[in-house]
Amino acid sequence: MEAKDFGRWVDTSLSGVEAALDSLVPAGAPAGLGEAMRYAVLGGGKRLRPLLVLASCAAVNGDEFAAMRAACAVELIHAYSLVHDDMPCMDNDVLRRGKPTTHVAYGEAQAMLAGDAMQALAFEVLTPLESEGGGIPPALQARLCALLARSSGYDGMAGGQAIDLASIGKPLDEATLRDMHRRKTGVLLQASVMMGAACGPAAAQATKSLSDYGAALGLAFQVVDDILDVTQDSAVLGKTAGKDQDANKPTYVSVLGLEAARALAQQLRAEAKAALAASGLADVSHLSLLADSVVERDN
Repeated sequence: MEAKDFGRWVDTSLSGVEAALDSLVPAGAPAGLGEAMRYAVLGGGKRLRPLLVLASCAAVNGDEFAAMRAACAVELIHAYSLVHDDMPCMDNDVLRRGKPTTHVAYGEAQAMLAGDAMQALAFEVLTPLESEGGGIPPALQARLCALLARSSGYDGMAGGQAIDLASIGKPLDEATLRDMHRRKTGVLLQASVMMGAACGPAAAQATKSLSDYGAALGLAFQVVDDILDVTQDSAVLGKTAGKDQDANKPTYVSVLGLEAARALAQQLRAEAKAALAASGLADVSHLSLLADSVVERDN
């Protein structure tokens, strides 16, 4: 696939996700809550997780309505996690996606509630009524909800964040660091791939290969994040640069060194592409190019 064709697909997909999120996140939630929710989730971000859902669904010729709902749901979970992670009791950050963090703009209590509401909305989005534009079979609803819940809970994103906070100032070996980041970042990215795959028929080998791809890509994303934290400035990143180093948090750069971390990112990209090659699926070009964009990004 040529770069311009991939670029068109990304632009079209992002427009669809943005429009869907705009329609799903309520402006009229009580006491300004809707405004805070929309501030947190609309008009910014890479939307990598939704793109992975849509690309994986396309690879298995899946249900596009279900995939778009899943794409929005996973982005709502991601956005809620950022709102909470940025708060003073967690990472205490003031910049996200190039603008003040939600708690800076709306206050800590409203930010906490906005995150809570977005988490609940994600599962509402996965269980639409027929009157909301289409149906998702109950078995698929249950599968999508299970994938999202397990990847964002104690054994996934929330558990990884707990380990991250508990590890400040402590030396970690690579295996422990990998487990932390697998949970904190990797599992939700892997779940995005698997939610897209769940929207269509996929043979056992294809499902395993997509899972392996998601696992490698998820870890690669975090490795690159750690690299960018020490090589880019805040204006490029859209968030505070150097904050992990300043907070004395263990990262792939602090544990392995910069060049070894770069080499690991390349290795993980190769593993992701090898998994796609083993999938038996006819067209995995979007997924392959998304792996490139993860490793080659500059923010």
